[in-house]
Amino acid sequence: MASELKIRVNEEMRAITSAPDTPLLYVLSDELQLHGPRFGCGLAQCGACSVLVNGVETRSCVIPVSSVVGKSVTTLEGLPAWYAQRKKLAHAPELHPVQEALIEEQALHCGYCFNGMIIKAAELLSKVAQPTEAQIRSAMNGHLCRCGSYPRVLSAIQRASRMMAGGAEKRTAEVAR
Repeated sequence: MASELKIRVNEEMRAITSAPDTPLLYVLSDELQLHGPRFGCGLAQCGACSVLVNGVETRSCVIPVSSVVGKSVTTLEGLPAWYAQRKKLAHAPELHPVQEALIEEQALHCGYCFNGMIIKAAELLSKVAQPTEAQIRSAMNGHLCRCGSYPRVLSAIQRASRMMAGGAEKRTAEVAR
């Protein structure tokens, strides 16, 4: 039996009619039409369904929507605004620096894992500005990439870290388009 819940997704309050025990992933994709988080394994093992809940990476395939009432959920679609809010920027960029860096490093292949990789990298860089290679590898452990682009993902996270620190690697608007 469905009852109306209100949850905050990408800084917007949304009324949900799904049953309280419905996995958050299904609410995001089916009811709210947000397709950043993806169904991968359904067991919280691959990371494709990752979202940020109060800034912490969470596997949305295994948590009921009722568990995020009163919390803030950020999906891939809301990541640039989340970044802008954390950095106190006047306007959200078109892409989060991690997204930009993954494009620059040509790290995305089939695109299935990228949601989880980006979410986890954004969480890491929000806590550790200049992570070591070991810290990146540890953070990304448990995010499965079917194409095996892990070395490029590692390079992209390092690049994003430099970009966020004000490095000269930021892409210009002309290159991004």
